[in-house]
Amino acid sequence: MSMWTLVIALLSAIIVWFSLVRFLLARPWAAVGDADYTNDIGAIDYPAKKVALFFFLAAISSLFALFVTAYVMRMDPHHGADWHTVEKPGMLWINTVLLIFSSAAVQWARSIAYNPPAKNLKAAVALTGMFTLAFLLGQLVAWQQIHNSTHFHLDNPAMAFFYLLTGVHGLHLLGGLYVWSRTTVRVWQDAKISTIKLSIELCTVYWHYLLLVWLVLFGLLIST
Repeated sequence: MSMWTLVIALLSAIIVWFSLVRFLLARPWAAVGDADYTNDIGAIDYPAKKVALFFFLAAISSLFALFVTAYVMRMDPHHGADWHTVEKPGMLWINTVLLIFSSAAVQWARSIAYNPPAKNLKAAVALTGMFTLAFLLGQLVAWQQIHNSTHFHLDNPAMAFFYLLTGVHGLHLLGGLYVWSRTTVRVWQDAKISTIKLSIELCTVYWHYLLLVWLVLFGLLIST
């Protein structure tokens, strides 16, 4: 896999992600009709957001399933003898622990939001962001370690897939951080818990999902 193939794959992933986000933000399920129906939208707003998130996660799952399938197929010697196993940087283990801590922190935030008083909510949301950013910075360090290794060759498809899988996963975390940052601002502005607990719950589901995806990718990378 050449560098151009990797770039095209990453751009395709970004386009798919951006298109899905725009589609979901447009909320096509919320029909525009008469005034009576419009006034009732608030009653179904929360379930609709949950349904939208699960549809989004299903789309992401399909994307990663395609990447993992391509990874396994390309690794097969029958598809080319240019696959050379890459020694994975030890930083990936530290990053995995950081993402687990991030997932635990967001779960803590959800528990606080649904079990007031919420005196520790600000600390919980702050820890979530800190651990997530630490994970992403750690991934950049891992990239640099791979780049500086003696096994770095762009014509090695194993190398290209490493950047592809970790890069696409990182992009989805960045998207989650954008939503989480908006929720965090509302928390620090002391917004009512009733107005933000749904956002915290949806972020919790998203973080747990990306942790699961990373554990699958991490297991795949270190075992091949």
